[in-house]
Amino acid sequence: MDRVGDVTNGGVSGLEAKVVTVSDGVVEGTRQDRSGEALEAYLDSAGWTVVERSAVADGVGSVAGELRRLADGFHGLIVTTGGTGFGPRDATPEGTKAVLDREAPGLAEAMRLVNPLGRLSRGTAGTTGTALVLNTPGSSKGCVETVEAVIDVVGHAVRLLVDNYDPHPHGG
Repeated sequence: MDRVGDVTNGGVSGLEAKVVTVSDGVVEGTRQDRSGEALEAYLDSAGWTVVERSAVADGVGSVAGELRRLADGFHGLIVTTGGTGFGPRDATPEGTKAVLDREAPGLAEAMRLVNPLGRLSRGTAGTTGTALVLNTPGSSKGCVETVEAVIDVVGHAVRLLVDNYDPHPHGG
């Protein structure tokens, strides 16, 4: 495989993703996991292999615990949906920051810029071990459009977590 060609065309061949929905309602069975479904469909269409989907209740401890579990021994992308706003139980960014080794503020900022409502997102992004974590809003439209804003660079970022040889995409 031509590594440079694979990166420059946004190729993610061989890269895996996990999706976690943060929602009391989904965990309790009173809400359908529409945002998790939308993220899985989008990531699949973008060439990622979604290897796991899960749901956890809102809260710092539940989010941090699930992210630790998902990242353990995993090299890939973990996308959360939900819990990034101003609601009293919205604590996804705090739970995420508790497990991050390094933050990636450029990704979080780019994700906020896709929609005026992005200014209300407290979502973060960063790495834990060899996984890249992105927080997205809980709406099925918002979660997809925010990932879409950075999908062209996240494959490269994930590869760099274990292989610093990965060439920089053209124009970057």
